Amino acid sequence: MKVRFVTEGSLHEYVLRRARPACDLLLFGFNGLGDVDYRSELAGESSLLEEMAILSRECACTVVSGCRTDSCGIRRKSAAIAANGRILGVADRLHAFEEDGYSAGAHCKVYETAAGRVGLCVAEDLYFPSVCETLALCDADVIVCPFEAAEDSVPRLMLRAGAFVAGTAACLCAENLAMIASRSGDMLFSATKRECCFEFSLQREYRLCTVRTRGQALARRADY
Repeated sequence: MKVRFVTEGSLHEYVLRRARPACDLLLFGFNGLGDVDYRSELAGESSLLEEMAILSRECACTVVSGCRTDSCGIRRKSAAIAANGRILGVADRLHAFEEDGYSAGAHCKVYETAAGRVGLCVAEDLYFPSVCETLALCDADVIVCPFEAAEDSVPRLMLRAGAFVAGTAACLCAENLAMIASRSGDMLFSATKRECCFEFSLQREYRLCTVRTRGQALARRADY
């Protein structure tokens, strides 16, 4: 899989540059779409998602971008994914933090694309390894995390932890930062460039893991 990261500038600016990269996955952070108002999108007053869909068709690749969505006053941190000229979906951050004013989303989703099965982990959901593990159990080939500003080492640490727990590669695109962690928890790639590219092989590996436990005895009962 060849991934191109765009860590600065909006998706609209990228379109105006007429850039048409040869890649499988074009990844923006929250700089890409910025604020998306669903009501304005449906009314035709804005066309951010449409522009993203068109970009995916013209570049012949899968496009992912973080965004802050507004649904009738309910604000969420989200990530949109597009391929073949259409929006495949918008995933919301599952966890809400009282101090940031955003609401929680509802479910994890893995999207089937020509680049592979892409699992979206939105922003601070990266801090919860169970999210990456769930996406892997839903058969994701790669986990993609659009992030805002990675101001400390925590996103780097948790990307590696998430990839290790999930057993699949994980990509993060934040403001001025691009990273890829391998399924072994190692850092495959890290850069602070405005735009950069990295190619790696998707790997699937499964193994049996058993656990010895007590309880849940299946004794026969005659009282029901």
